[in-house]
Amino acid sequence: MPDFFEILGTTRSMRRLKPDPVPDELIKTILEAGISAANGGNTQTWRFLVIKDPAIKKAVQVWYKKAFDEVVGPRYASSPVPPGVTAESFGKQHGAVEYLTEHFHEAPVWIVACLMDGPNPNRATGASIYPAVQNMLLATRALGLGSTLTTRHLLHAKESEAALGLPEGVHSYAILPIGYPMGKFGPVGRGNLSDFVYLDKWNQPYPAVSGA
Repeated sequence: MPDFFEILGTTRSMRRLKPDPVPDELIKTILEAGISAANGGNTQTWRFLVIKDPAIKKAVQVWYKKAFDEVVGPRYASSPVPPGVTAESFGKQHGAVEYLTEHFHEAPVWIVACLMDGPNPNRATGASIYPAVQNMLLATRALGLGSTLTTRHLLHAKESEAALGLPEGVHSYAILPIGYPMGKFGPVGRGNLSDFVYLDKWNQPYPAVSGA
């Protein structure tokens, strides 16, 4: 198994996934990593819906693609190249996003991360589910599987959650499509730490990362 910090630095989004089945034992390991995460008051209001049914996945993929056509695709086409990324690699990322859009339902397993958060979730609610999502992504990478955190279905949340069969008072916060990756793991593309970190005041450099 890779070193922990190697896992952190190479857990890139893997959007091209093979349709080969993933053993339930590996999915169980990923889920156990998820519920090891912190959550508000340890109330554990999270729920994880494992989806294998092709019909359910296809019903959600319809709305996933609609969101791409309406919002995500045009946004990629007009977005500047992110920090730490070349124009070529950004183009490849866009291609991978398009691939996932068309093949979303073919990923052998989905984990839908949900919260029993009632009718009025607020800005802080995600703090009780996204640590679990990140734990699952890291576990997925450690096991040699690929995934990506996607929330695009929430652009058509009502329709997508109806297709997922979620009951009233339960909302989805992410879908993790999981499968064996077609590509290889490698370093994530990010800008310099000094561009993102300040000390005490906004835009004031933090010497520990800026070298000042």
